[in-house]
Amino acid sequence: MNASELRGKSDAELAAALEELLREQFNLRMQNASGQLGDNSQIGKVRKNIAKVKTVMNEKSRSGKGHT
Repeated sequence: MNASELRGKSDAELAAALEELLREQFNLRMQNASGQLGDNSQIGKVRKNIAKVKTVMNEKSRSGKGHT
């Protein structure tokens, strides 16, 4: 998931992507707690993707408002 790809999405698409990533993070945490998760690096990747989506959402909300 690239930031440039995310910038091309609408606010609704970004919100949906964020919701999906948060669900995926929850599922990975549950798998990790129960010992079923084989690749622990997936958790970090999902966390970084969540941060990217939130960053783009914040950029979009700030670009619409004037800075004082």
